[in-house]
Amino acid sequence: MSGPRATPPADATPPMRGRFGRWRDQALALGWLVLVWNLLWGAINPANIIGGLLVGGAVLLFFPLPTVSFGGRLRPGALVAFAGRFAVELVSASLHVARIAVQPGYRPRGAIIAVPLRVPTDLNLALTAEAVSLVPGTLILEVDRESATLYLHVLDTHGPADLALSRERTLDVERRIVRAVGSAAELRRVEPDPVEKGNSQ
Repeated sequence: MSGPRATPPADATPPMRGRFGRWRDQALALGWLVLVWNLLWGAINPANIIGGLLVGGAVLLFFPLPTVSFGGRLRPGALVAFAGRFAVELVSASLHVARIAVQPGYRPRGAIIAVPLRVPTDLNLALTAEAVSLVPGTLILEVDRESATLYLHVLDTHGPADLALSRERTLDVERRIVRAVGSAAELRRVEPDPVEKGNSQ
């Protein structure tokens, strides 16, 4: 009679799956770096895509970041909605900053605000900070990883109402990012009654 067989821990990850997860995370990070590179150049074309791949690959190779796992769910519809809304905001903010730049005698007032995010993961911090900083008129000054807080410099503020609006816009960016790539638990943090397609019983 043989003794009881040892069972692997419940949280044990098969080597192949662990390697696949690391490659998937690296591919997601590279794709995001390529996107940011193209947005910084202001055009998406083959030359910028190749340049983004080279720069992003060099960053991941020579300046490796702590492992950021992706435990969410990709929602194509929400991702397309995020991209469309982001493009509209990018154009609107660019026109606003251009108007300020050419308006004679106008001196815009800036302010620094703190925006605590509701999903304190490294991935959400990075994606939200990148998306917010790409919009003209807003600059990320610091990211407090412990408290999941973004410190932003915002341009052309006239009072508390403008500061509150800037905070709400930042939280709205976070909400749309979580809708696109967040998990169900993260979605519940940013929306009081999230509706997951295909989950209704």
